[in-house]
Amino acid sequence: MVNEPRYRSERETVTDTGVDMVAQELTKGTGGNVSARTDDGNVVISPSGVPYDDIDLEERPAVTVNGEQVAGDLSPSSETPMHTTVYAGRADIGGIVHTHSPYTSTFASLREPIPASSYLIAYAGHEVPVAGYAPPGSEELANDALDALGETTNACLLANHGVLAIGDSEKRRSKTPSSSNTVPGSTTRQAPSAIR
Repeated sequence: MVNEPRYRSERETVTDTGVDMVAQELTKGTGGNVSARTDDGNVVISPSGVPYDDIDLEERPAVTVNGEQVAGDLSPSSETPMHTTVYAGRADIGGIVHTHSPYTSTFASLREPIPASSYLIAYAGHEVPVAGYAPPGSEELANDALDALGETTNACLLANHGVLAIGDSEKRRSKTPSSSNTVPGSTTRQAPSAIR
C-alpha cells in the first residue's frame, strides 16, 4: 500500500482553487493565496512564489494557527499571518481565498465597501467592508482583516490591496469569492470565478 500524502484532500483543494484563480484571471502567476483548515486544526496554504500548477501535493506547506510549518517542503505564503489570524479568530471557517482581482482591487483602492446590490454579494454579508491599509504579510493587516470580517461577514476588501473571502467548507469558500465580484463585466460562475 502506498502512503497517502498528509492532508491530501486539503492540498488538492488549495491547488485546484489556485489554478482556477489564475485561469479565471483573478490573479496572475503566483499572486494571491488559498488555504484550507485541516481536521486537526492546521492550515494547508499555497506556497510563496511558486505557480499553483507546478507543485507536487507533498510539497504544499501546512502550518499551525501559530504559523509553525508542520508539513511540506516549500515555504508558506507571505500572507500566512493573515490566514492563520483569521482561522484563529473564526472557528466557523474552513477555507480562505485572497486575490488581487481587478474589480475588487479597484474598490479596495478606493476604500469603498461593496453594497449588497445583488443576492450574490449578500451571500458575503450585508456589504463587503474594507479593512484598513497595512503592509502585505504584516500582523497589522491580519488583525485589520479579522476586524473587518467580524463574526458574520464572509468577505472583506483589503485597502489598496485586494479581497479576502472565507467559507465554512470547501464548497462555500469557493462560492463566496465568486459572490464578492458581481459587478458589471464580471461573470457569476462559482469557484472563485467572479472576483474580477
